[in-house]
Amino acid sequence: MSAIQATRGTRDILPEEIPYWQHIEAIAREILGRAAYQEIRTPIFEQTDLFARGMGEATDVVSKEMYSFQDRGERSLTLRPENTAGVVRAFVEHNLQAQGGIQRLWYLGAMFRYERPQAGRQRQFHQLGLESLGSADPRADAEVIAIANDWLQAIGLKNLRLEFNSIGDRTDRQHYREALIAYLTPHKADLDADSQDRLTRNPLRILDSKDQNTQKILQAAPSILSYLSPESQKRFEQVQQLLSDLGISYRLNDRLVRGLDYYTHTVFEIQSDDLGAQATVCAGGRYDGLIAELGGAETPAVGWASGIERLVLLLQKMQKPPVKALDFYLVSRGDRAEAQALKLAQTLRQTGFSVELDLSGSAFGKQFKRADRSGAAACLILGDAEADSQTVQIKWLASGQQASLAQAELLANPDALRQQVQTAQTEA
Repeated sequence: MSAIQATRGTRDILPEEIPYWQHIEAIAREILGRAAYQEIRTPIFEQTDLFARGMGEATDVVSKEMYSFQDRGERSLTLRPENTAGVVRAFVEHNLQAQGGIQRLWYLGAMFRYERPQAGRQRQFHQLGLESLGSADPRADAEVIAIANDWLQAIGLKNLRLEFNSIGDRTDRQHYREALIAYLTPHKADLDADSQDRLTRNPLRILDSKDQNTQKILQAAPSILSYLSPESQKRFEQVQQLLSDLGISYRLNDRLVRGLDYYTHTVFEIQSDDLGAQATVCAGGRYDGLIAELGGAETPAVGWASGIERLVLLLQKMQKPPVKALDFYLVSRGDRAEAQALKLAQTLRQTGFSVELDLSGSAFGKQFKRADRSGAAACLILGDAEADSQTVQIKWLASGQQASLAQAELLANPDALRQQVQTAQTEA
């Protein structure tokens, strides 16, 4: 019988990769906390109508990529393909607007889309994102971009660039949609198959086409910036000025529209030159109409999301995993020593030290080799002789110095012991 493997489009995140994930998440928690963002956790599946209404039935995500199913109550449910709609649903359902002020929320979790798997893009993937709900101020747009920029730089990414555009309000976009259809219709036969399908259904997505011939046709297409109302243009200029004031460089890209129907005004992507074709590491924008579309009051909002898998790929190219150093590796041999070693390991852990207890029962020589490979500051050694005398041998692995002391003495002054460990780790 053949072994069962992970489903296509999913992957296991093994222990050697986990430190990158923890590093990314820890820095996000710190930076988002400084900016007064609070974590929210929403269900992993929602009513299908939430995404159809929120994202737009004509979008590729809704029409082609969602994992939808009927439950036993014959309700149509969908594994979330993104989380902005879920956060907005929670915002409306729990009347968070009544708390007053701006709701600054962030999330982290698994998303699901039926796409062709490739490096950095799986059918089950993970996103970290934030939503700033309740402010139409252009400063909110600049703030969320600045937070994303700070976070990506803090985790260690370099060679980042900000692509930035405005798609105006719904009226602006409708006028542009009509102009784009008028321009592309005479060229329909020369467009790639996906773009032909999108021409009347979702023409702005044609701007994202990777087909070279379609891109040649688009070179002379009208620019959405020509269809911004005076109010939208002023807003666009205000956000640009705020980014400049913050020292954040950007490149205007009038072909950047994003793929979901709910976006208005600001749209942006942060891209990395180190990632190849899948260059986007963070993307988002403003979505002032979505909350009303999903049953809430008219509420302006802006946010972004970032794919964790792509960030991990980048970090793996750039740096070793940020592993927390181990304090002690504890070896033991003999019935009395092994029982006592377990108790000593637990006592040290409860005192705040990290301890790996060798459970192999193998000879001391093999255990010592594992201790050397563990990266621990020190090896603690217990044989039956030490167990009988309530002592322990401690060997500092970087210097090779070894001493015998009473177990009570080892535990008597945790602060002094911690200082010794830190010194040893620095020497290593």
